[in-house]
Amino acid sequence: MKKSAFWILMVACLMAFGCSHPSKNAALVEHTFHNTVWERFDYVYNVVELKDPTTFDIDMRISFTDDYPFDYFEMVFTIFDSHGDRYRAKGYKFNLKDNDGAWKSPLKDGCHTFGFPINKELSISEPGKYRFQIEYRMPKTPLVGVKEIVLNNNH
Repeated sequence: MKKSAFWILMVACLMAFGCSHPSKNAALVEHTFHNTVWERFDYVYNVVELKDPTTFDIDMRISFTDDYPFDYFEMVFTIFDSHGDRYRAKGYKFNLKDNDGAWKSPLKDGCHTFGFPINKELSISEPGKYRFQIEYRMPKTPLVGVKEIVLNNNH
């Protein structure tokens, strides 16, 4: 009986810690696109519940197929607080190809994969549910050639 109570307490503690502190390299947002097509208002997002103040170092990994028609990728990264208000929003533009139009990342498993820093030491002091959202800002819809996008916490 004592062993069961000990293990129940241990599991409860681990669950509580895991919910309040997103772990390092934990995916805050992860999305694979069906047929590598990203529709204009198909926002990529995830809701993360924070029970304690925390700090994030956020980076993004994104993969493109050769069908992607641009030399760059432009997006808006937004965080909404538990009331649905914008907590933070910022636009980003990343160059994917050199001046000759060659990809800056090698082709591996049918994709060119890039890693980009998004936000360093982003502090969130109020507990609650936060929505981490990515919206592309490209001149063509639907956007083809995007395979996968992942937002990681590296803090």
